Amino acid sequence: MLQRRRRARAGNPGASPSAVRFPGVAIHLAEPRMGRSRRAFLTRLARSKGFRVLDAYSSEVTHVVMEQTSAEEAACWQASRAAPAPGGARPVLLDVSWFTESMAAGQPVPVEGRHRLEVTVPRKGLPNPVWMLPYACQRPTPLTHHNTSLSEALEVLAEAGGFEGSEGRLLSFCRAASVLKALPCPITALSQLQGLPHFGEHSRRVIQELLEHGVCEEVERVRLSERYQSMKLFTQIFGVGVKTADRWYREGLRTLDDVQEQVQRLTQQQRAGLQHYRDLSTPVQRSDAEALQRVLEAAVGQALPGATVTLAGGFRRGKSQGHDVDFLITHPHEDLEAGLLPGVMRHLEKQGLVLYHQHQHSHRRDPSHLTQQSHAMDTFERSLCIFRLMRPPGAPAGGTQRPCTSWKAVRVDLVVVPTSQFPFALLGWTGSKHFERELRRFSRKERGLWLNSHGLFDPEQKTFFQVAAEEDIFRHLGLAYLPPEQRNA
Repeated sequence: MLQRRRRARAGNPGASPSAVRFPGVAIHLAEPRMGRSRRAFLTRLARSKGFRVLDAYSSEVTHVVMEQTSAEEAACWQASRAAPAPGGARPVLLDVSWFTESMAAGQPVPVEGRHRLEVTVPRKGLPNPVWMLPYACQRPTPLTHHNTSLSEALEVLAEAGGFEGSEGRLLSFCRAASVLKALPCPITALSQLQGLPHFGEHSRRVIQELLEHGVCEEVERVRLSERYQSMKLFTQIFGVGVKTADRWYREGLRTLDDVQEQVQRLTQQQRAGLQHYRDLSTPVQRSDAEALQRVLEAAVGQALPGATVTLAGGFRRGKSQGHDVDFLITHPHEDLEAGLLPGVMRHLEKQGLVLYHQHQHSHRRDPSHLTQQSHAMDTFERSLCIFRLMRPPGAPAGGTQRPCTSWKAVRVDLVVVPTSQFPFALLGWTGSKHFERELRRFSRKERGLWLNSHGLFDPEQKTFFQVAAEEDIFRHLGLAYLPPEQRNA
């Protein structure tokens, strides 16, 4: 009898307090219109991330999640259930979008009006696949989307392909994942992939397994493999690329301690990355990026009045956190920005804010000298830095290796750009990486033009396009303008 009870408890993760990370949240997934297999898959997904999911509707439920259900249907469903305990509040009725966003965030996101089943919202089915354009730069891709678990699985395989030096696998899985991110509704059946671009047999097989079983054996095997975990760990060290990580793995290195034992072989950049690894592997918050921008603006303004500092990268695309911070520095008068960066760095060093920096001189290449071989490169003057970011008084330490200190290390790239090339640099440094890769591919294959962060060049006419803003670049390429928050391909 005792063994039977133990087995029963082990088979009900929703009631196991040891696995629950958010005790104030109890989710019930309503099966109507969701289907039994999908409900089981979503239940396993939520429990794996530490959410409490109750199989039965009861007074303990705080969040009821429904799919493809109107507000009226949700209200009728709730009315047919037992009333909550005396004095207890009814659980909030939510669209599955709240659940999807919470899974992506790894924690319950705040409930917003768009999540609540309070008004009837007409449901749109999946659009005709013929309208899903093949290039990521042709379609808007928001920061949050409906197919997170599916796209993340494909991205694991893409990353593993990159670790193995297989650019073909990396690109094919990235492109399929990008399509999923741009869809206006969740994929619930394999038939919905019919006609969509970039979905080959392999990607379809992965999606089918995820839809039917909630997990893909190949993805989990890769994710748990020693090589993938070691390569991912090593490439997160500042200054370590795939080739270096692969060499270390082949030499038998597996952990940070193994790397530390080889510290005499590391470059100065890699030593700095290893020294501050714990801080640098902790996400940088938007408030951190904004604080850094204020500090940098003061230093740049003192070194060259009139110069501007622009936040780029994922934060410009709307992200709330990232792994590093990118800033573009320019001046409205061409060439005045030349030689600015060393003065800015000296000013920051005097304040004790620079833990490491590597200065890279500009080759001052004329954009019209773009070649087909170097179209993806830029040669701006830049400084690759690790900054000491001071914490506001009373701010939590956030899991750094110095839990009691008043600062943390943050990766920052400073890029100095001539004003004539600024729109191209802003476009290139905003990302996402896949969006930029697709934009260059579209330029080359569909328009016969060469694009990089310096300019847009017509190799036949030997002409360089003059632009005043990002919108002009899209116009020259015959593309609809996508604002930064729609470039999260």
